[in-house]
Amino acid sequence: MSKILVTGAAGFVGFHLVQRLLERGHEVVGLDNVNDYYAVSLKEDRLRILEPLPGFRFVRASLADRPVMEALFATEHFDMVANMAAQAGVRYSLENPHAYIDSNVVGFLNILEGCRHNKVTHLVYASSSSVYGANTTVPFSEHHSAAHPVSLYAATKKSNELMAHTYAHLYDLPVTGLRFFTVYGPWGRPDMAYFSFTKAILEGRSIDVFNHGRMRRDFTYVDDIIEGVVRVLDHVPCHNPSWNAGIPDPATSAAPYRVYNIGNNRPVELGRFIEVLEECIGKKALKNFLPMQPGDVLATSADVADLADAVGFRPDTSIETGIARFVDWYRGYYLTSN
Repeated sequence: MSKILVTGAAGFVGFHLVQRLLERGHEVVGLDNVNDYYAVSLKEDRLRILEPLPGFRFVRASLADRPVMEALFATEHFDMVANMAAQAGVRYSLENPHAYIDSNVVGFLNILEGCRHNKVTHLVYASSSSVYGANTTVPFSEHHSAAHPVSLYAATKKSNELMAHTYAHLYDLPVTGLRFFTVYGPWGRPDMAYFSFTKAILEGRSIDVFNHGRMRRDFTYVDDIIEGVVRVLDHVPCHNPSWNAGIPDPATSAAPYRVYNIGNNRPVELGRFIEVLEECIGKKALKNFLPMQPGDVLATSADVADLADAVGFRPDTSIETGIARFVDWYRGYYLTSN
């Protein structure tokens, strides 16, 4: 089987992806700088599960550390790379913009250079639904323009897509970008709203509900995200001979480049999401209704027809199922084991 580098291995999606790849028999090298953007203890607990697994090795390092990244690629000879690492969070990008450039732009360049110089056969990287920005045409399609981001986080993810296309064009490097839509589930990120909502409801504290709960999100369960990533890793993009430079399609290219949405394709109003959370917890939330935050968008909705056509899969886990699994994990992790 292949040797695969998974960056962000101590993070939410990376942690789940490593487990799935190991189950398939791959050799996996995980990389993460284990920063303190959210609780380091949660990241370390994920790593405690991963590190004993056969076929897995962990490297504690930053994507932005160029000498370390060059040495890693030169010595490991990866077949494929799954770049799940990023400085995440729309709102935090308003407070600490330099962290986003260091990780999401400089770090991504180091990934591209490593792939280019070491014969990596496929780079799959996490993009984000946030790249659609000011676009209000829903559902969002990969064939729509995504040229008007409304947060620095979104701008850095769009820059990843542009950089990836450049390397596909110049060096014939097969690259696939995956635009994730609001990923949630067990072992999730504490900075995500559903996570902080759960903690506050259980503790009897109020929750801040932006735009009075009328924002709509394509909440996507983490297992569906992982299934999509694994199938896409196996689906190496080819040159598209029908690509027309006169009418350029942003989702594909004459180079070996592709972008796909991965979303549940059934957007849910935030207010309904909170209702399901309340039902699973068995307790009502105290709601503090607030206006929209800078950098937020009113609605996200994924058109996943291209993903389904390419790899025969579309996410379908309902929020009722996904939230119940998350709450069960949360109770077990925070209220029992810790």
